Amino acid sequence: MPASTVRDASVIRPANLRLSHFFSSLPLLVGGLVAARLPALGDFFLSLFNVLPTLLLLLGGAFCLVYGRQREVFLLLALYVGYFLLDIQVDHFRDSGQVRDDAALVFHLVCLLLPLLYALYGCWEERSHLAQDMLARALVLLAIGAVAFGLARRYPQGIAEWLAQIHWPALHGAWMNLAQLAYLMFLLAFVALLVQYLRRPRPLHAAQLLGLCGLLWMLPQVFILANALQVMISMVMLMLVASVAHEAYQMAFRDELTGLPGRRALNERLQRLGRDYVIAMVDVDHFKKFNDTHGHDVGDQVLRLVASQLRKVGGGGKAYRYGGEEFTLLFPGRSLEQCLPHMEAVRLAIEQYRMQLRDKQNRPRDDREGKPRRAGKGASEVSVTVSIGVAERKAEQRNPQEVIKEADKALYSAKAAGRNCIRSAGQRRGAVKLASGGE
Repeated sequence: MPASTVRDASVIRPANLRLSHFFSSLPLLVGGLVAARLPALGDFFLSLFNVLPTLLLLLGGAFCLVYGRQREVFLLLALYVGYFLLDIQVDHFRDSGQVRDDAALVFHLVCLLLPLLYALYGCWEERSHLAQDMLARALVLLAIGAVAFGLARRYPQGIAEWLAQIHWPALHGAWMNLAQLAYLMFLLAFVALLVQYLRRPRPLHAAQLLGLCGLLWMLPQVFILANALQVMISMVMLMLVASVAHEAYQMAFRDELTGLPGRRALNERLQRLGRDYVIAMVDVDHFKKFNDTHGHDVGDQVLRLVASQLRKVGGGGKAYRYGGEEFTLLFPGRSLEQCLPHMEAVRLAIEQYRMQLRDKQNRPRDDREGKPRRAGKGASEVSVTVSIGVAERKAEQRNPQEVIKEADKALYSAKAAGRNCIRSAGQRRGAVKLASGGE
């Protein structure tokens, strides 16, 4: 039988890596790459991309502050500072056909410091008071900027030559259009952001990764493609703001603990149902007693386990977290007879699943020592069951809320019948059992 071990939440779980994390960012990155390569943009788009970075800094920054996302505010600010410095150089080059005397120094400094600040603020999570956190981030930006400005003013030629120097000839490639140190900084930034995403997969961390890739593509094209700077900076800033909106949506419509759509998402879906559908209410049996015995951490793991099995329900069904230890299964366009086998399969899968609980204080350091313990008496096994009440929409029921009430009544009937079973609305106490298990 399958077994599960209660693990630390920081452990990387491949199941948490979702392609949907990139949905809000990848189209913007691809669109930016296409638009930046166009030989010419219309007057409307030229005007738009000239003001878009400033608008995104002001409006996007305000939006991020509303949700307490200080690091996104400073990511936008770091991007805008880099854009502002490079835009001055690009405008001079377009107007005069020549680069400014300080162009090489400014360009190399931006290529070095932009990925540094991007990774620093991208990995710097919000942990303290809002004002203190904002002050700390601002001081770091001012300190790095002041040091860079001071060195550039004092030793302009020496700093420019040192930045452009090939420090490791064996690692240098003909394809490198940036200073070697810049590629090193981008590599370190990419590794840091990738580790962050693998440890905590979420849309924001995915957007930061894609945004860094966009910056790496953009910088060598700043003086080559006419619109690369404005377009790609705008897209990267827009990706960060869109990821905050994406996560705000998830906070409102998706349950953080189980990953299932939440109560609000269920209510939205109920408004778009057709005439025929089936609703099932699922409740974890004796959950309070289990929670009190094994602790809330294990209780949370139980809810994740149940959610992972409910997510696999067939027959066109979809699972939602209703609240507490209660879940909802929704089957649009299905009849009761069509849905019962799929619900029984889920109930049986949960009943047969075994969780292994180990004492964290006595946890072995070596995996070789842990294997015999897991196979022997060093780990205790527990299992859970669920009761399911199901109701099919009838002609006299005018809205889904009435169907949910009938499913709730059937759920109470399932619990009164001994739990770990399925009861349908209107089923008599003495009727033939739908499932074996707890009755």
